[in-house]
Amino acid sequence: MVLWILWRPFGFSRRLLKLESHSITESKSLIPLAWTSLTQTLSEAPGIFLLGQRKRFSTMPEIETHERDSELFSPPSDVRGMTKLDRTAFKKTVNIPVLKVRKEIVGRLMRSLRRAALQRPGIKRVIEDPEDKESRLIMLDPYKIFTHDSFEKAELSVLEQLNVSPQISKYNLELTYENFKSEEILRAVLPEGQDVTSGFSRVGHIAHLNLRDHQLPFKHLIGQVMIDKNPGITSAVNKINNIDNMYRNFHMEVLSGEQNMMTKVRENKYTYEFDFSKVYWNPRLSTEHSRITELLKPGDVLFDVFAGVGPFAIPVAKKNCTVFANDLNPESHKWLLHNCKLNKVDQKVKIFNLDGKDFLQGPVKEELMQLLGLSKERKPSVHIVMNLPAKAIEFLSAFKWLLDGQPCSNEFLPIVHCYSFSKDANPAEDVRQRAGAVLGISLEACSSVHLVRNVAPNKEMLCITFQIPAAVLYKNQTKNPENHEDPPLKRQRTAEAFSDEKTQIASNT
Repeated sequence: MVLWILWRPFGFSRRLLKLESHSITESKSLIPLAWTSLTQTLSEAPGIFLLGQRKRFSTMPEIETHERDSELFSPPSDVRGMTKLDRTAFKKTVNIPVLKVRKEIVGRLMRSLRRAALQRPGIKRVIEDPEDKESRLIMLDPYKIFTHDSFEKAELSVLEQLNVSPQISKYNLELTYENFKSEEILRAVLPEGQDVTSGFSRVGHIAHLNLRDHQLPFKHLIGQVMIDKNPGITSAVNKINNIDNMYRNFHMEVLSGEQNMMTKVRENKYTYEFDFSKVYWNPRLSTEHSRITELLKPGDVLFDVFAGVGPFAIPVAKKNCTVFANDLNPESHKWLLHNCKLNKVDQKVKIFNLDGKDFLQGPVKEELMQLLGLSKERKPSVHIVMNLPAKAIEFLSAFKWLLDGQPCSNEFLPIVHCYSFSKDANPAEDVRQRAGAVLGISLEACSSVHLVRNVAPNKEMLCITFQIPAAVLYKNQTKNPENHEDPPLKRQRTAEAFSDEKTQIASNT
């Protein structure tokens, strides 16, 4: 005797199992008894459905189950290795379960069949019945509906109320390139078992990819698929080197689509325009731009050392803060000016085109001397943002003995937000130690480290925040009566001020 069992283990892929037993020679009358006992036992097991003999069980050809297991909606296998996109090669006919209904009840019925109905890109779920103009065929999900027994009780109840037979028919559906998702297309084309690129950074109309070596032979096809499958994307580019030059941009190759790199993006209610091929922009930093902006209050002062096209400077200026923004890249400087006008903050932002060190030791020094020399009542909070993760820590040396004169009170010392990459097993401690080494002090008790994002496997982007100690910032420091405090007590107060934040950062990283 042969028994076929359709096994669906807790929602995972189905398997058609074949159980064979030896002939029962003692008595043929025992067979029905054995069958009943076995089916009763199996029916009590979760996720097991029986496909068997005669009218007691719904039959299903083995080939259909095999097709389900090999992914019914995968593109044809002969597209494997394709490097130049041929959309016509993705045609494929599949056998889909359909339910025949009267056309006037389709709307009411579809609300109840959301679970069972087929959902695929570009495929209508309801089509005309080629044999009956008064009827419609509802496409059903072949992974969920096999026979009328596959409907849930609530679905069967609605069918009964509307006088619809739950009998399932088959329909030959032709799939084309338009009906496959980008991930399905790329998985079918790229070598089997290799990583598939389905994600990208969107910069206006541009899809920015970072392809791996094994994907490069398929780069033009991948670019075109990204354009085809993502409305609004008209150009796909691939980064072909790291950001290692002084202007903080990278060389890119247009994989497919238009060559125009002039783009417009909207981030956190603000609009930015720029030439993506000549400046730095990363949409994955949107949350970080907001986090820093929220730290400043109206009237505060921001020095943005590596400002780019303005994602920190413009939102902060909108909060009625005074902003000094700098970038060495002439293109970034140009678009920073443009975007400040575009967002109507050009009167609140002073813009410079200097090397970061020259900016710190020039305009920043001059402004700090004036700001920190103001009376206590008029002193604003001062923040310095240094978003150049590959090198920003090196620029911290510019703060050493930057200012002359008598130190101000600790509470008014500038707050630095310095970004860095780390591949260390303990990235927060690594960044803290490297920054402290440049400044010549320990930042263990007086800094916090925020994990910004994971850049690559074993590579993190972090932001270390600290107040520049007076001993670092001022030359020939002398005791200020306003600032006079017993050193051990001062260290204790500083440690307490940062202990909560350090604990939080340690748990995050």
